Amino acid sequence: MSSGRQTIPKFNKDFNEKLEGMEITRHDPTTDARSGEEPVFAPEEIIAFTSGLPGVTAFTAAEGDGSPEIAWGDTFFLYDPEGEGMGAQRMPFATIVVKDYDGFDTASELNRPGVFRLNISVGRTAFEELVGYPPAAHADQAAEIDYTVTDRIIPHPVYAPQSWVAVVNPGPTTRERVRDLLTDAHARAVRRHRPRG
Repeated sequence: MSSGRQTIPKFNKDFNEKLEGMEITRHDPTTDARSGEEPVFAPEEIIAFTSGLPGVTAFTAAEGDGSPEIAWGDTFFLYDPEGEGMGAQRMPFATIVVKDYDGFDTASELNRPGVFRLNISVGRTAFEELVGYPPAAHADQAAEIDYTVTDRIIPHPVYAPQSWVAVVNPGPTTRERVRDLLTDAHARAVRRHRPRG
């Protein structure tokens, strides 16, 4: 893009409408809430790993790039071999979220100091293998899940029905599995990709 500006994709109308007017609370997810130490698989390391996969664009929303303020600090990963950037409005295959989206996505309590959440689109089969039930059954299971637990693969608190899982502060238990899930999510994005134009 010649202007150098990128905007976050319009995931869907309802989601983008929910972003507008939300209260914003900032924190720094650089220390692990469990121990005061850096998380084993820190956001910067996840960004470096995932950005190294072929054709991946990693976009961290920030002031001045056209992103809604509520998204600032969150990172979106998408397969973008043509280099169209976030303006192409492709769906990400993974995200890193560093704060609650008040009124929409608060179950993981991401406003705690040092807490972030990695979210990965894994597909129906992998979702069921990882959490023990199909995405369509999530509404029946949601009340039993602790979305604040760290270093464990859990259903995404909002997007589980769309086959997304999440890990709050990935650590020694999930580090290698998270790498595999990111690699698999990238491969799924490659298979689904259709060049524009």
